[in-house]
Amino acid sequence: MSEQGPFDTNVVTVTRFVLEEGRKAKGTGELTTLLNSMCTAVKAISTAVRKAGIAHLYGIAGSTNVTGDQVKKLDILSNDLFINMIKSSFTSCVLVSEEDENAIIIDPDKRGKYIVCFDPLDGSSNIDCLVSIGTIFAVYKKTTESEPTEKDALQPGRNLVAAGYALYGSATSIVLSTGGGVNCFMLDPSIGEFILVDRDVRIKKRGDIYSVNEGYSKYFDPAVIEYLQKKKFPQDGSKPYNARYVGSMVADVHRTLMYGGIFLYPANVKSPEGKLRLLYEGNPMAYIIEKAGGMATTGSQNILDIQPVGIHQRVPVAMGSPDDVREYISIYKKHFKK
Repeated sequence: MSEQGPFDTNVVTVTRFVLEEGRKAKGTGELTTLLNSMCTAVKAISTAVRKAGIAHLYGIAGSTNVTGDQVKKLDILSNDLFINMIKSSFTSCVLVSEEDENAIIIDPDKRGKYIVCFDPLDGSSNIDCLVSIGTIFAVYKKTTESEPTEKDALQPGRNLVAAGYALYGSATSIVLSTGGGVNCFMLDPSIGEFILVDRDVRIKKRGDIYSVNEGYSKYFDPAVIEYLQKKKFPQDGSKPYNARYVGSMVADVHRTLMYGGIFLYPANVKSPEGKLRLLYEGNPMAYIIEKAGGMATTGSQNILDIQPVGIHQRVPVAMGSPDDVREYISIYKKHFKK
């Protein structure tokens, strides 16, 4: 707050921040418009999440309420909001959503130069028990001059121009990178704007938390089992790591970013390709973690270096503090020598 009174009269909103970054890069302002449209969708989703029980948004998709109106489940409503807000910004040409089997090609009169891949409501299985959920997004630039197609979205994470996530928890926040670092914005409901609260977030070199669904331990590869044993029963006299697992990727990765440590969703016997999706989960989260000074890997390859072959391609994930991830990679490579 400023010294003149209870209100800060010079707040840095997400719009102002992105405009300033775009000015430095001599941009056209199109990315700012796109990010603004997504922020509007996030605000609407945040409101829907908070009144979901009252508004019967936990119901089965396609059910009908007492007035005869269609009641939309929260994840479908979130998807519709994201798609409609992005379409109306005239900034994109291809959209890839976790909720849609095929890519959405924008009508010619509404097209722009960007490709947006997103998970409109990550962790939606946790909605009913009020656990933190979120939205993840990744923005690419179209690299061809031809008509836009699904193939335009099949770019490695190194090509990202922006990525981030929204977290609907005790407050609503957006964590965003446009390439120059990671910045955290919190929604101030009194003015309806996202305010910059953490500039240039950096992850710890090493943490003391591991995050993995140990319910799958029966199916884990030996490399994962050995790594977890080292964290739980260290042989060097160090303190064991704490286990934390929410089950919403946004919540687990956000905690890893803030406190350090490692988030794991490895491949296993039941899911040999991994479970998380590359384009709208693996890549954007890997981008954020790397821009904050961390690492993100499959165990054998940097996630951002993977050339996608399908829009819903799955990928094993290990990301977090650089020293923790390097230790995981060394154990992985020992077990998977060629």
